[in-house]
Amino acid sequence: MDLSADRVTEAVLSAGRFLLDCFGKVHEIRYKGAIDIVTEADLAVQNFIIDQLKTITPGFSILSEEGYKNETSSSSRWILDPLDGTVNFAHGFPFFAISLALEVENAITHGWIYNPVYEELFFAHKGRGAFKNGKRIEVSSSRDLLQSLIATGFPYHVHEEAEKIARPFTAFLGKARGIRRAGSAALDLAYLACGVFDGFWEEGLKPWDVAAGWLLVEEAAGKVSTFDGSPYCLEEATILASNGYIHEAMIEVLRPVTSF
Repeated sequence: MDLSADRVTEAVLSAGRFLLDCFGKVHEIRYKGAIDIVTEADLAVQNFIIDQLKTITPGFSILSEEGYKNETSSSSRWILDPLDGTVNFAHGFPFFAISLALEVENAITHGWIYNPVYEELFFAHKGRGAFKNGKRIEVSSSRDLLQSLIATGFPYHVHEEAEKIARPFTAFLGKARGIRRAGSAALDLAYLACGVFDGFWEEGLKPWDVAAGWLLVEEAAGKVSTFDGSPYCLEEATILASNGYIHEAMIEVLRPVTSF
């Protein structure tokens, strides 16, 4: 397949500049759930990027978070989250990103995650490495969970099962140097790929949340699995990602406090 990655990159960067221009301004907010929201910026970016993708790769299937699904006979599919970290964006917290991945014959081959606030463009190409602003990145070398900084997030149904969902968080409090819950799974995975975080776990994520980040971590020499260590796929209910060195230690923490 001949993909014009540069044209896709420019579309992502242009959309990011639009998000940054909208950031901190009044937003139209629609509720998809008790705390799950969408703004006019989510929809505008989605429409813009989809229009660009249809021009660059006509005939490809497209799956996007905000209710857009276009299935074709193609074996290639774009997976888009136009604004990962919508709650952060709506509240003026500067931690959000655009996440875009290309899946070909059920394998993620390309991934883009763009943080417009810090102008950080993460890109991965299967078999060719992971990069941040054009420079190759790798996961950290931390081998001790107690000396590691790990990240997580909570699903939108956290209010319904708060005690159950908090069990892993509580378990890790005494096992890791620190835990961060910043509100964007895509950026959590990107920062894991470049060595800022050493590990990450979360449940209830969707394909658009993790597709690009999954590839980034693996191309940066990291490891991705389910909570119990099984091979990960986009339909799994749980994801565990790490630099590889602390992976088994994280599984041991998760095993007694999860039912997966």
